[in-house]
Amino acid sequence: MPRYTGPVVDAHQHFWDPSANDYPWLRPGERIPFRYGNYDALKRRYLPPDYLADAHGQDVRQTVYVEAEWTPDDPIGETRYVSNVAAQYGLPNAIVAQARLDRADVADVLAAQAAFPLVRSVRHKPGGPATPGDAGRTLMSDETWRRGYALLARHGLNFDLQTPWWNLHEAIALARDFPATTIVLNHTGLPSDRSETGLAGWRTAMAALATQPNVRVKISGLGQPGQSWTAAANGWIVRETIAMFAADRCMFASNFPVDSLCADFTTIFDGFREIVQDLPVEAQARLFCGTAREVYHI
Repeated sequence: MPRYTGPVVDAHQHFWDPSANDYPWLRPGERIPFRYGNYDALKRRYLPPDYLADAHGQDVRQTVYVEAEWTPDDPIGETRYVSNVAAQYGLPNAIVAQARLDRADVADVLAAQAAFPLVRSVRHKPGGPATPGDAGRTLMSDETWRRGYALLARHGLNFDLQTPWWNLHEAIALARDFPATTIVLNHTGLPSDRSETGLAGWRTAMAALATQPNVRVKISGLGQPGQSWTAAANGWIVRETIAMFAADRCMFASNFPVDSLCADFTTIFDGFREIVQDLPVEAQARLFCGTAREVYHI
């Protein structure tokens, strides 16, 4: 099969200007635990002109902006800011907004977010165990949080879920209990442990999640600190994900500028093209464009 040469919809990317807006993790001198290590290079303005320079030659037609951990005291401020960016530059074309689902004002926040024309989904990272062996549960099992989650269907909003694969048993329960809400799993379930044991655990968890028809997956965030992003390093994960979920439930994404810490935009997207070049053209088109347009109503 020929490699895909058609249009691209980037299903997960960020814009920010830390000099003008408050992102606690991007403040000068701030350093949080980060899976790619030192992230000081991200503490700079990154707007559509910067993104388009990075994506040059990749035929990106539309993008999905994902909340960037703007100060949680003002979730609507981020959406207003990004909506203004979209009006100025024509990107992004859909927004995953911030909403803390366990807060007392969640109903008002969700109603306000849903009123913005570009908002299609919300994200609230649920925390929980940091490694497979840790005890505990995530917010996905908290009753207050779940009551907030139940309000998403009222507004026709998706939920973007970012959690490591060892917490996906809770995501299965969430998908089953709220079938009207689409869950979009971010960053391929975060398979950062590439040991045989780690990959086996990831695959088992992902296969179980794939049984839930209202789940979609963003294939992204596959970089590893200190290692080059290559099709050889990431191909098995990408192909296994597609085999489990099928192309019409998967979408490719850059996670830029975050994944610029691991590779340039062309390396990542040309790598995706190499990995899936043996798939039918229709499947490749779903991965690069069609699924994201469907899920985010672009």
